[in-house]
Amino acid sequence: MKGIEALILGIIQGLTEFLPVSSSGHLEIGKAIFGIHSEQSLTFTIIVHGATVMSIIVVFWKDIMNLIKGLFTPSCNDEKNYIAKLLVSAIPVAIIGLFFKDEVESLFTGNLLWVGLALMVTTALLTITYFAKDKGKNISFKDSFIIGIAQAVAVIPGISRSGATIATGLMLGNDKKETAKFSFLMSLIPIVGANLVDIMQTDWSATSGDISASSLIIGFIAAFLTGLFAVKFMLKIVEKSKLYYFAIYTFIVGAIAIIYALTH
Repeated sequence: MKGIEALILGIIQGLTEFLPVSSSGHLEIGKAIFGIHSEQSLTFTIIVHGATVMSIIVVFWKDIMNLIKGLFTPSCNDEKNYIAKLLVSAIPVAIIGLFFKDEVESLFTGNLLWVGLALMVTTALLTITYFAKDKGKNISFKDSFIIGIAQAVAVIPGISRSGATIATGLMLGNDKKETAKFSFLMSLIPIVGANLVDIMQTDWSATSGDISASSLIIGFIAAFLTGLFAVKFMLKIVEKSKLYYFAIYTFIVGAIAIIYALTH
């Protein structure tokens, strides 16, 4: 992988991980364009996912610290309740990861037709948010689980994780600002978990020659900086109820992916 390819893929990861346009779908498209095989890009994928985790931690540092402090407070409190909801939201994707890992990995084969069709699903979800009513609800345990199901479905490349979870939260009538924050914080559990699994299962001696250290650094910095921008930008977009604007983009990219797949 060349430095310019690492830069472009890092930017794609940082932006699309948090913008409702599907990072996995865009990375599959990017890898197809550059001719990068999945087994050659595992190390890079781990690195850029780590960068996006750092982006969330930086933006929500105060919230995360408050949750940690509340966790170690003897009495029951809102922080412990919130952490419990985050854990409940992780149950569906944990089930997918534990029992259907091979089936999920089989989806990441560069099949642009399926990516394009999944992007159309994302388009539909984002369009629905235009009609969702913010009833100012606090996210309940039931809502947490339902939003978690949306996150599990979003393991399919082309279906946006942030788009699916935020759209689901809004359709349930939850407060816009709280839904966006919950969506980002809940993503920490599966991203960190998946990264740890990949790190433990990867044969680093076999992959060490696949990509240079400079490309990894370039990818990390690009994903981290663009991730910071994307998180802050998404918080404003959700608050202004403008998510459906992204539906136009995902429809166009999805259509291009489908046409490309059918003509090549």
